[in-house]
Amino acid sequence: MSEQHTTTVQSGGQNKLRRELKARHLAMIAIGGSIGTGLFVASGATVAQAGPGGALLSYAIIGLMVYFLMTSLGELAAYMPVSGSFATYGAKYVDEGFGFALGWNYWYNWAVTIAVDLVAAQLVMTYWFPDTPGWIWSAIFLAIIFLLNYISVKGFGEAEYWFSLIKVTTVIIFIVVGVLMIFGIMNGAENAGWHNWTIGDAPFAGGFSAMIGVAMIVGFSFQGTELIGIAAGESQDPAKNIPKAVRKVFWRILLFYIFAILIISLIIPYTDPNLLRNDVKDISVSPFTLVFENAGLLSAAAVMNAVILTAVLSAGNSGMYASTRMLYTLAREGKAPRIFARLSKGGVPRYALLATTVIAALCFLSSMFGNQTVYLWLLNTSGMTGFIAWLGIAISHYRFRKGYIAQGKDLNDLPYRSGFFPLGPIFAFVLCLVITLGQNYQAFLEDKIDWVGVTATYIGIPLFLAIWFGYKIAKKTSIVRYKEMDFPTYRENLNK
Repeated sequence: MSEQHTTTVQSGGQNKLRRELKARHLAMIAIGGSIGTGLFVASGATVAQAGPGGALLSYAIIGLMVYFLMTSLGELAAYMPVSGSFATYGAKYVDEGFGFALGWNYWYNWAVTIAVDLVAAQLVMTYWFPDTPGWIWSAIFLAIIFLLNYISVKGFGEAEYWFSLIKVTTVIIFIVVGVLMIFGIMNGAENAGWHNWTIGDAPFAGGFSAMIGVAMIVGFSFQGTELIGIAAGESQDPAKNIPKAVRKVFWRILLFYIFAILIISLIIPYTDPNLLRNDVKDISVSPFTLVFENAGLLSAAAVMNAVILTAVLSAGNSGMYASTRMLYTLAREGKAPRIFARLSKGGVPRYALLATTVIAALCFLSSMFGNQTVYLWLLNTSGMTGFIAWLGIAISHYRFRKGYIAQGKDLNDLPYRSGFFPLGPIFAFVLCLVITLGQNYQAFLEDKIDWVGVTATYIGIPLFLAIWFGYKIAKKTSIVRYKEMDFPTYRENLNK
């Protein structure tokens, strides 16, 4: 067996994470991570708010940014395939405190997101079982997600592969049905066509401010694509499989997002009042459901409800995996209690998994027992940390490449090299920053500013800065100089 495929490596008597995620797992994690309720439910609202052209342009620009981010992350993850991913890169190539803050923010982000998914699962199950108390479904799904991650990394990988396959298949069927309807081969789209782009204020309804608002929704729907970087630490032959997964991301984003939005905009007028309602409680208003029902598929609502349940469980499964591995890496690097670095015989950080499960359950309970305010603040802070993680990837890659060149190293020695440096990380950084700061910019244009709302939206930024600078002051860390950066060989990285 080659060194890349060694499933467990002994180091100081302790098993390491097992490299059991195959190329097919990585490929599905890369695209499946970004297909969820954002596409299936909220995509209709983006068309309604920004018009068909505005929605399509927003998805294209954010999709391009995400692709640049993935090529940056691909270069870093193929060279240094560690489970802590961008927290480790941030510490090595920006500042130790920066990596510390990135890691804790990302762990917290996904731990809270699991709770959000548990609440969403309740709403979805109400469609079939309206009289069953919702907390029962949340408890069952939390137990399932926990067990999938508890047994082995293969359990997570296989579950995520099949969850993602269902989502991908649904989008492909939607595109095929949509094209057949547009060309009149299938009935149900008598009013379909480019004229939907000319009614009212189309194609760019709402102007620039609407596009900014939509860009935030679109950005959130793409979050999860970066999971490929977390999974790198348990990938078989990362030098080969990570670049392969990254290369596929661009075409899949183009196919699944751009085509889906184009078909929705051609079949359903952006003035259709159903598009404005993007509530997961009422799956009948999903643009996917509307298109399928127009095609005469009367059971579309029930089928889409099952697909959305799959998407919710997939997000919860991915969140449990990502947050557990981040906590494990923080513990290994001495930035979290050492107990979370312990592994089972199967190479699973079970103590980190238990801690994450407890936090997810507590957040979920806070939403149940009347403490909605606390829950909403947790949700707002977690939403911001996804964009902060993306900013961290862009900064880390830019400084990694600069330091690599400054030390006279050969770029041809990198297992994978992003072809868009320095444009890619700079473009991604600037756009991410604009979206992050512009999340609630309208509040500042009002006569009376709602400071509670503004604080709830932006609390993630000062929280991140407080963790970073608190660590920086306590440990007296400084920005890593290019000449002082550590660049282990790929083989050394693989055996860490």
